Amino acid sequence: MYLIYDTETTGLPKNFSAPVSDSENWPRLVQVAWQLHNDMGELIEVKNFIVRPDGFTIPYNAEKIHGISTKRANEQGIDLAFVLKEFNKAVEQSEFVVGHNIIFDINIMGAEFYRTQIETSLLDEKSIDTKNEGTDFCAIPGGRGGKFKWPTLTELHIKLFKEGFAEAHNASADVEATTRCFLELIRLRVINYVRLGFDDDYNDRFVEFNPHPFKLLGLNIEPYKELGAGNSSTEMVSEEREIISDNSSTDNLSFSHLHCHSSYSILQAKSDIPDIIAKAKNDNMPAVALTDTGNMYGAYKFVREAIKNEIKPILGCELYLTVDHKIRKFTKEKPDRRTTIVLIAKHRAGYHNLSKLSSQAFIDGLYAGCPRIDKELLVAHKEGLIATTGGLTAEIPNLILNVGERQAEEAFVWWHETFGDDFYVELIRHGLDEEDHLNKVLLGFAQKYGVKYFASNNVYYLDKQDAISHDVLLCVKDGVLKETPVGRGRGFRFGFPNEEFYFKTQEEMKDLFQDLPDAIATTQEIVDKIEVYDLKRDVLLPAFDIPQEFIDPEDLIDGGKRGENSFLRHLTYVGANKRYSEITEEITERLDFELMTIAKTGYPGYFLIVQDFTTEARNMGVSVGPGRGSAAGSAVAYCIGITNVDPIAYDLLFERFLNPDRVSLPDIDIDFDDEGRGRIIDFVVEKYGQEQVAQIITYGTMAAKSSIRDAARVLNLPLFEADRIAKLVPDTSLHKVFNLPEEKLKEKLNADQMQMAVQLQSIAKGSDLAAETLNMAIAIEGSVRNTGIHACGVIITPSDIREHVPMATAKDSALLVTQFDNSVVEDAGLLKMDFLGLKTLSIIKDAVKLVKQQHGVEIIPDDIPLDDELTYELYQKGATNGTFQFESPGMQKHLRALKPDKFGDLIAMNALYRPGPIEYIPNFIARKHGREEITYDLEGMEDYLAESYGITVYQEQVMLLSQKLAGFSKGDADMLRKAMGKKIFALLEKMKPKFIDGCKERGHDPKVADKVWKDWEAFAAYAFNKSHSTCYSVVAFHTAYLKAHYPAEFMASVLTHNMNDIKKVTFYMEECKRMRLTVLGPDINESVHKFNVNKKGEIRFGLGAIKGVGEGAVENIINEREENGYFNSIYSVTKRVELRSVNKRTLENLALAGGFDSFENEHRAMYFHELKEGYTFLNKAIRYGNAYQESLDAPPDLFGSVEGVELPEPPMPICDEWVRLDLLAREKQVVGIYISGHPLDDYAFEIKHNCNHSISKFENLEAVKNRDLSFAGIIAEVTHRIDKKGNPFGIVTIEDFTDSKQFMLFSDDYMKFKLMLVQGAFVYVRARVQPRRWGNDLEVKLTAINLLSDVLDKLTKSISLRVNLFDIDEAFSNNFKNIIEEHKGNHQLKLNIIDPDENVSLELLSRTHKVKITKQLIQDIGTLIDVQYKLN
Repeated sequence: MYLIYDTETTGLPKNFSAPVSDSENWPRLVQVAWQLHNDMGELIEVKNFIVRPDGFTIPYNAEKIHGISTKRANEQGIDLAFVLKEFNKAVEQSEFVVGHNIIFDINIMGAEFYRTQIETSLLDEKSIDTKNEGTDFCAIPGGRGGKFKWPTLTELHIKLFKEGFAEAHNASADVEATTRCFLELIRLRVINYVRLGFDDDYNDRFVEFNPHPFKLLGLNIEPYKELGAGNSSTEMVSEEREIISDNSSTDNLSFSHLHCHSSYSILQAKSDIPDIIAKAKNDNMPAVALTDTGNMYGAYKFVREAIKNEIKPILGCELYLTVDHKIRKFTKEKPDRRTTIVLIAKHRAGYHNLSKLSSQAFIDGLYAGCPRIDKELLVAHKEGLIATTGGLTAEIPNLILNVGERQAEEAFVWWHETFGDDFYVELIRHGLDEEDHLNKVLLGFAQKYGVKYFASNNVYYLDKQDAISHDVLLCVKDGVLKETPVGRGRGFRFGFPNEEFYFKTQEEMKDLFQDLPDAIATTQEIVDKIEVYDLKRDVLLPAFDIPQEFIDPEDLIDGGKRGENSFLRHLTYVGANKRYSEITEEITERLDFELMTIAKTGYPGYFLIVQDFTTEARNMGVSVGPGRGSAAGSAVAYCIGITNVDPIAYDLLFERFLNPDRVSLPDIDIDFDDEGRGRIIDFVVEKYGQEQVAQIITYGTMAAKSSIRDAARVLNLPLFEADRIAKLVPDTSLHKVFNLPEEKLKEKLNADQMQMAVQLQSIAKGSDLAAETLNMAIAIEGSVRNTGIHACGVIITPSDIREHVPMATAKDSALLVTQFDNSVVEDAGLLKMDFLGLKTLSIIKDAVKLVKQQHGVEIIPDDIPLDDELTYELYQKGATNGTFQFESPGMQKHLRALKPDKFGDLIAMNALYRPGPIEYIPNFIARKHGREEITYDLEGMEDYLAESYGITVYQEQVMLLSQKLAGFSKGDADMLRKAMGKKIFALLEKMKPKFIDGCKERGHDPKVADKVWKDWEAFAAYAFNKSHSTCYSVVAFHTAYLKAHYPAEFMASVLTHNMNDIKKVTFYMEECKRMRLTVLGPDINESVHKFNVNKKGEIRFGLGAIKGVGEGAVENIINEREENGYFNSIYSVTKRVELRSVNKRTLENLALAGGFDSFENEHRAMYFHELKEGYTFLNKAIRYGNAYQESLDAPPDLFGSVEGVELPEPPMPICDEWVRLDLLAREKQVVGIYISGHPLDDYAFEIKHNCNHSISKFENLEAVKNRDLSFAGIIAEVTHRIDKKGNPFGIVTIEDFTDSKQFMLFSDDYMKFKLMLVQGAFVYVRARVQPRRWGNDLEVKLTAINLLSDVLDKLTKSISLRVNLFDIDEAFSNNFKNIIEEHKGNHQLKLNIIDPDENVSLELLSRTHKVKITKQLIQDIGTLIDVQYKLN
């Protein structure tokens, strides 16, 4: 007998694997239905019972699924004990219990048997699950571990019968369908006699008895219907409103939104903070709350914006709540069942508690992207917080809707007892049935326990029309198509149920809650509880331990900085005595002024902290940059070792010290070598403590192009269409393109960009999918998409950082991360330091090591003379590839013209080579070389402009000149710098009269002064800081010096620090060739981990550049080599290295890369030769090595000998070497580039004479626009595809000596060249760079593809030979004739005979003799005396 049954319940268990004795875990039985069939499928019995609820209610969401309400079950239900006894009778008759996901139904019934203590054999019965039996049969892909997914009952039914069924979630109906599926699976032998344990003829007999597919029996399959209209949601709401409403009016009440999400609820909400505040202000709301999901990222900006707009800011957070927030391991059977809780801070102390909760949610509770808290943590930090019942995902609503009202009431009581009068019922009316039911229950709880309720709207977007773009954001978050229907389960996606989650006005909310005026009034009560507090505060510096003798007792009384100021002064003058041979009055005045300013601003500790870790860095051997930014203008910083460039010598100013009234923290950024930066951060963490050091968060927002591509993905716009639209975006935001007036837009964009903007505007006006995508991109642009970590910012606090701001965690950092970003952390009172990793410093450091290793010369970079002639010769040649700051082709061109011969030239070029000032470079060069007169508008300007030949290049020049010409104070000069640096043109206009008047008072012509000011206004667009340019020019000079004096060592270091970027390695390998430096492949006897230089001055490839060769393996090889000498064979390697780290893959890749090429009588193919044993020779060598090493560890023999058994080395296999192309291909596979040669080397002749272009030059399409180009390469990859319209297209990647590039081929072009698109083919390509059919973007259109091997024969028409008349004699003629005879063919032969004395030439075309142009012909012609040739 088969008992097929199904249950309907009050919900789902918390833990699917819990025992049936866990009564709290398993939901209650609401309905059970079964059919009993004999072994031939005949129906014996069918029953269906609703169970009368005893001690529980049926949750609303369960009722929605199966249609059985608590009321109906009480009216129509049967006593549970009777139902179980009836069910037991059926169990006793059956041999198998059957169901779809039967284990759930077994547990439900088992739990009820346990509760009632009725004996049953159900748990011991054999079971059959149609879900499991039908899995391979349905073969639905996408399951875990590559397996098939379990089919739903509907999917199984469709597979079996080619039709669905009305899946009613009614036990009787589901049993009907399950029975049909189960019996059909037997009939089709999917469930066979073996599975059932029956005789082997069972399936035959079953099929004979049931020859046709099973039909539905039609037994009670209708779902239960509601008992009249009295139970409808509408009546419940009416009843609710009748009970609660009074005659009060809401007219005189104000409403404020207390549940709002911003775009910082990443990809869950669409409202920007300024827009939320503006919306509230426009509606005269007294306050507004920010309750982002799971974080407080926007808290600071929200408070700042609200206070600025005179709106009371209410800070809150919708946190995830779980049972134990520290548990992070869950299973499918026991998942993390989290809900949410809305918390609001009443005052600053409440904010700090909320901040701590948010921090701990990340630190201890982050799971599946959700930062979680639990009730224990909440109780510890509840002071100053308001809690609400929240929305549908909160704990109490979740219990009401999904578990039961008893459990919900218990939770309600806990929250009320915990928060008292600061616990409120949140009533939300988005027009959902669930909310109507929920509100009725919540209002009942509120009345019963005296808890106040308030009106709310869960805000996720500002306006109703934003619902669509918000839905797109949700699709981007989940990576699904918008066309996917909204719902739960397979084939559905998450989405909001309607368009009511917007920022409703006060009037809309009052209308919505007209029947509950107290709900509106309570919002004002909550607002009145909130204190206004600003999150802005002075920066908190950690205490710096100063020596005892500098401690001032008064500091302990009034919190002064006397001791720190005294110690800083001491360090400054100690350093000054080391830095300067003589401390002049000028130096003393400068230092005293800076120290006075530091004392006045109160930040001596800042300088002490920075000098502390820069000094420690140097002690640790970490390279520290000479300085960066304007901080390099501080003489104090120079004297105490923070910077390494003398600001007085170079007229550098630290603008912060020009204005003693400017009390703000300096900003000193420090460069460290990128390999040592982490060690310095570790030092800081160790010194101040893990709890006081953190990194800074960044928010990744959707830029214009990424918003287009994201919108295109979810709206299913074809990729090429999305790409086309994205490439039309000019260098500005979509918001500006579509909202700025045309005149303003023209000011920002050039003519080409303006045309692109016009095309975008035209697309947006359309009605097709492209227009919809673009308009949706405009709507979601600027949304926060993800978070990251600031590249260099580090926070240091005087106490646990969680006491100051909310913190988060990041997978890429062991440190905590601030939830506030770089734009506000300092305003929030945090000390921010920028620890920058500069790769160039690592290059210099490694090059210096190589120089000492190879030449015994100790180079100290800071001692490199900045007037070295050889270095300036390098700059004058423009040979700056690999050096810092000066290696771009444009810069090299200008250097060759400038011919710099002093350091000031480099500082100026570094400042000028940027958009804007770059146009002054030709004038700068002409003035240096005397081709253009150097003029000065006013007397005295020469003092500061002479170094730059009369051209204003630096901010410092303007600052100094404003003081000299117009008598500006240092504070005025600083303000002028700020106006220029920040492009504040209004401030510049305000300062202009003061400048003109000041000049006039000092005897300068006002008209000329006006001209100078206008020049400075233009200069404001590109004002640059000389301090930064000077420091980086110093670093650049160090690299150029090393390249000029020690080229091999420098280039080896450059290659090392770029070895993870194959394009750069290729580029610098070419530079080495240009410099005539030999670069050798990796060698096990000479290579180290990095690139190095051998005794011959050749650069040797680093083993670390080989894929799959780890640092541990390299270290083991090098240690063994240094201890016991070079390796001489593969056996020598496997016998000596540690084969667990130097494993099979490592050895294979070493062999492929040529690491063993130095071994005599061995070649690469040998290692991969397949032996008769069924494995490669390299495998055999490894086995031999393992055996040999084991023999060394063998115990003594019977005679006490420990020498071990001598293992003879197996013979080397005899096999052919790989052909060159195969060898090179394998080499590139593990190194990323060709080292031993290049596959195109065999075609060097064809390429030289037939190509006018290379792939690397495609980087600058504008330079080759409308030109016919020809290039050669190898087809590296080919992809054939079909677009959405069914049209085929192809993507081909071609690479040559210089680079690789992807080309797209569509329609006719694709069909034309399809047969040529073969991976590995050598091709000769003709192309043309032209504008696309749409937009102004340039594209590369391939016009011809030929085999490279056919170029000489098929594409070359003729050869012209240039012969000197006096070289033609009988011998020449005979040799020439023989060559022509040997190379007969179809190519024209032309002779150009010249008479050098008369300076005349005669061109002859051979009509009787034609040749075949080959490399051999060229070689043979080369044997003739002084004959030049040209191919046409």
